Order: sequence, then structure tokens, then C-alpha cells
Amino acid sequence: MEKTNVMRILDQKKIPHKVHTYAGTAAISGTEVAEVLGQNPDQVFKTLVTVGKSKQYYVFVVPVCKELNLKKAANAVDEKNIEMIKSKELLPLTGYIHGGCSPIGMKKFFTTTVDSSAQDCETIIFSAGKIGYQVEMSLGDLQKVIRLQLADICDE
Repeated sequence: MEKTNVMRILDQKKIPHKVHTYAGTAAISGTEVAEVLGQNPDQVFKTLVTVGKSKQYYVFVVPVCKELNLKKAANAVDEKNIEMIKSKELLPLTGYIHGGCSPIGMKKFFTTTVDSSAQDCETIIFSAGKIGYQVEMSLGDLQKVIRLQLADICDE
């Protein structure tokens, strides 16, 4: 199996993780990916990149079955307001393409907020940095790799 940068970083730091692959399926959305892999959509997370009024970039990691609440997200990072970045800005900014964006291994580190529901999961699953690949690990182990904060950032 091909190793992504995310997997290499986790191996290098000796962080326990499990790899899931869905390459070759028609799954596009996060909920479709969770379904194809037989995973709980509350445990599968998507990585969203936003820009604040201050022109600072922020990363939010939320369950695939929920939507990011921009007002709650802005409050979590002390911004007046934030908006999603345009798809074409993602690759030059993060090194990742839409659908393969991971909170680990971006070109630069951005303030990262994970939805507080992640605390209810033994492990969380998110993109391994390439479409078709995911990694599963504990929130505690993710915190050993990147600095993150937890906040309630999803719509009810």
C-alpha cells in the first residue's frame, strides 16, 4: 500500500494509527466514505480550511455528518467572522486537494480546532492526506502530532 505524508509523519513519531482505504470506490462525500468502510459517521471527521476577517487561516475538524457553524467557529478562534476558502486556494495553501485534506502535514501549521464531540469517540478517523486513504487514531495521539483545541463548532 502506498504511504502518504501523513502516514510517514505518524510512523516517524511512532504514533499508533490504523489505515483505512477506499480507493477505487465511488464514495465522494464523507458520509459516503463512512458508509463504504462501515464506519460510524460520528467518528469520521472532515478537515475544513477557513479564512478569518483578519486574513488568518484556520483549520476545523468536524464529523462528516455535521456542518461547521461559521459563527461558533469564529467565536472559537476569536474572529469577527470566518468563511470557507475557495477550492482553488486549498492546494497552494495546504499542499492538499479538496477531499484529501488532513490536519496533519500541511505546508504551514494553522490554528486547528476539533469539534468537541471527538472526545466521545475512542478513536477518530480522518483523511490521510490523499483521496482514498484515511487514518484512525485517538484524539490524545493526534494531540501529540499537532496543537489543537476543542470547541463546540457544529450546527445542532
